[in-house]
Amino acid sequence: MKASISEKRGRRSIRETAIERILFLAGITATISVALITIFIFGSGIPALLDSGFVNFLVGTNWSPANGSYGTLPLTAGTMAVTLTALVLGIPTGIACAVFLSEILHRKAARVFKFAIELLAGIPSVVYGFFGLIVVVPAVRTYILPLVRLWDPDAHTTGLSILSGAIILAVMILPTIVSLSENAISSVPAEYREASLALGANKRQTITGVLIPAARSGILASIILGMGRAIGETMAILLITGNVAVLPKSLLDPVATLTGTIAMEMSYASASHQQALFAVGIILFIIIMLLNAVAQGVSKRMGVNQ
Repeated sequence: MKASISEKRGRRSIRETAIERILFLAGITATISVALITIFIFGSGIPALLDSGFVNFLVGTNWSPANGSYGTLPLTAGTMAVTLTALVLGIPTGIACAVFLSEILHRKAARVFKFAIELLAGIPSVVYGFFGLIVVVPAVRTYILPLVRLWDPDAHTTGLSILSGAIILAVMILPTIVSLSENAISSVPAEYREASLALGANKRQTITGVLIPAARSGILASIILGMGRAIGETMAILLITGNVAVLPKSLLDPVATLTGTIAMEMSYASASHQQALFAVGIILFIIIMLLNAVAQGVSKRMGVNQ
């Protein structure tokens, strides 16, 4: 009996050791892959930064590869304008939808609606781009432009604009925000709801004052992931933002983004132009790292306060 127990413990120890080593190998592989990609991007893009000067490359307002001018400020401004506008549209909509699914809609109906929302994540980005080109762009030109002209008679747009790109991006990030936020709200202990209702709070007060604050870490995680999806999106934005490398003055102006410029110009770029596009990738890498650092800092602060 003792030998049998000892053998079982030995086999279990071997299995656990094997699993630990497999997991360790998977983690090392992922880390090395990220490191190699980072080294490749920086190694390919730094020569362009050195030739143009980091400050000139970062704040230059003229992106004209044919003339050897590489200023990425219009590209960065376009990326941030589209992303932030998409977040302004997508975050309240996503959180409201998550609350509706978790706290208001019947469970069986909520599963159907949640399944439909999650299907949005499986639609290829180029399909979103075509939808935006056929539906959203004409709608902005037909319905939004007349409203803007009420206070700005000189406003004009072809529909290819920041607003069109932001609307499509807001739809694309909804599955991420809705799914994670709904899970976070549903995970709040039932005692929180019961205590709030017992103290005289109504349904709305319980949701806004108890449930959302209690689930804020999960909601913030969904926003961070949605932000990463919005910044990294390429094909949909490439089709509906106009791809004009100028500093935007309004939401109806066309813009070019960092990812869209890389995708559009890499196929015909010369050697120096390719290096500049890799340098654009470096700028995008830095922006994403800074935004993630800020989001993580806010998350930690909220966790401490909680």
